Amino acid sequence: MQRTVNHWLKGAVIGAAVIAISGCGTIFHPERKGQLGGDIDPAIAVANGVGLLFFIVPGVIAYAVDFSNGTIYLPSQTSSDIDMQSLDENIDVAALEKLLSERVGEPVTLDSELVKVEEVESLDEALAMVRMSGVRDQDRIATM
Repeated sequence: MQRTVNHWLKGAVIGAAVIAISGCGTIFHPERKGQLGGDIDPAIAVANGVGLLFFIVPGVIAYAVDFSNGTIYLPSQTSSDIDMQSLDENIDVAALEKLLSERVGEPVTLDSELVKVEEVESLDEALAMVRMSGVRDQDRIATM
């Protein structure tokens, strides 16, 4: 009898620890990590709330983990995309603006606050930035 209680208690402690170290949004939507804000995903908020019903501390920790990771927020409704283009190393700002204007179909200036130009180390880093920006979120949401 004593052994069964100890075994059950150990299982409960391990389960509470697992819940405490990871929020539901972090488990269900790791691609959302790094979002800075937005609308709260009700499914993730309810799942974290269930943790509050069973164990107060792990539930609070789950909320804290999801808010700090940004995984509790729904993806952004704005979209961006990535288009790979080979460029000469000696390209100047005017030539880049002309190229972008041709691709977009309207005038583009790199001084605009709506344009973000950033040099990245790799294609993986660029794709991660695009994923965090909400690209193709409507397609992902439609498949759920």
